[in-house]
Amino acid sequence: MDGQLKMLLTLARSLAAGCRYCQSHMTNLSNRYGASDEKIQALLEFDTSPLFSSAERAAINLAFKADQLPNETQQEDIDELLKYFDEGQVIEIVACICLFGWLNCWNETLATQVEDVASEATSRILGAKGWTPGKHS
Repeated sequence: MDGQLKMLLTLARSLAAGCRYCQSHMTNLSNRYGASDEKIQALLEFDTSPLFSSAERAAINLAFKADQLPNETQQEDIDELLKYFDEGQVIEIVACICLFGWLNCWNETLATQVEDVASEATSRILGAKGWTPGKHS
């Protein structure tokens, strides 16, 4: 699994969780790993945007479903991933998603102050979509 997809997965999880600290860092890192501003801006429309491949859609779908309470992941979601990724890569996808579940909770609970570099990048990329650092400023 490439770095750009890892960053987009963790950004998707952070968007779903509402953690603006993690959103800022993962927007910045997604961009640094090669995701265009337009692709990052389209992440919430991943299922219909032509900017995402079928493999990316399957992985991002899992990130959004895993954030729901109760978790909405079904066997069909894992089966869809296995069309594009081997078992080791599926475990890596799940690990990235689950790690960010913990990090989202940690940073939201403590209102961790977002660093300037990440905040500036995210304001540039997602500011028009209403992103602000919120309690993380």
